[in-house]
Amino acid sequence: MVVSDNTKGLILAVVSSAFIGASFILKKKGLKRAAAAGTRAGVGGYTYLLEPLWWAGMVTMIVGEASNFVAYVYAPAVLVTPLGALSIIISAILAHFLLKERLVKMGIVGCVSCIVGSVVIVIHAPQEHTPNSVQEIWNLATQPAFLIYVAATLSIVLALILHFEPRYGQTNILVYLAVCSLMGSLTVVSIKAIGIAIKLTLEGISQVTYPQTWFFLSVAVICVITQLNYLNKALDTFNAAIVSPIYYVMFTTLTIIASAIMFKDWSGQNVSSIASEICGFITVLSGTIILHATREEEPSTAPGTLTWYVSGESVKSVEDDHFIALHNSDYFEP
Repeated sequence: MVVSDNTKGLILAVVSSAFIGASFILKKKGLKRAAAAGTRAGVGGYTYLLEPLWWAGMVTMIVGEASNFVAYVYAPAVLVTPLGALSIIISAILAHFLLKERLVKMGIVGCVSCIVGSVVIVIHAPQEHTPNSVQEIWNLATQPAFLIYVAATLSIVLALILHFEPRYGQTNILVYLAVCSLMGSLTVVSIKAIGIAIKLTLEGISQVTYPQTWFFLSVAVICVITQLNYLNKALDTFNAAIVSPIYYVMFTTLTIIASAIMFKDWSGQNVSSIASEICGFITVLSGTIILHATREEEPSTAPGTLTWYVSGESVKSVEDDHFIALHNSDYFEP
């Protein structure tokens, strides 16, 4: 039985979504365990680096991203990219059963709106030109329009990190995820350059001697580390069922915008496609607002709060017990 390339791409894309969706939950559980043993990631801690479950989530995410990369080799982006929305559904289901997190009815509506809007955007997105060398990508990356996008992206990221994170990072999910998504759009460009360099090198056309190859590698490393750091903060602070869809929507949208600017994909599009993309963006924006309005923050112990648990069975875990918290400072002696 002969399997078509599109079928191979479809299977790889579904496998990728399953692994990426599961990785959110594994990392979330790892972050919870790390928070119990040290400083939470949401407030700047890095004890999760010593947590095996968090690393299991990282490995799962790497496998998922690798599967997604190979899927693009066999099938067109219009088939592969929309299937990434499956990771949202998978992570939401796993969060419900494993993390006991839930979405209210309006949250479910927001999630569906995000998925539908993203699919519409991807289906009507312009076709991307595939560069044939690292030098060609460098020429595209240094054109004025894309340099303006990079400058704007880095300026917004710096403003979010230096000004908004200290004030709103623990209460507004968009702060952490905006940093992840903005840096992610630059990561895609760098990863694509590295992938082309590896492909050409394996074919006998070495790209190792080009300084642009190493520049793109350095940018990719910096962007990936930044993404992971702020994604961990988002997962540690907010409901995983909320983080997954908003991150997917923002990352997909910004990646399409960056690609369109860099590769000039918008030229030649008809009015129907442009109108469909605008409708997709509006749907995505509406879903994101609904999800943000129905978000649930992780319960945390505020300074000056005393918490203990009461259990009738010594074998029950702390997660299963009933908690009592006192917030009045009169209960504490100086």
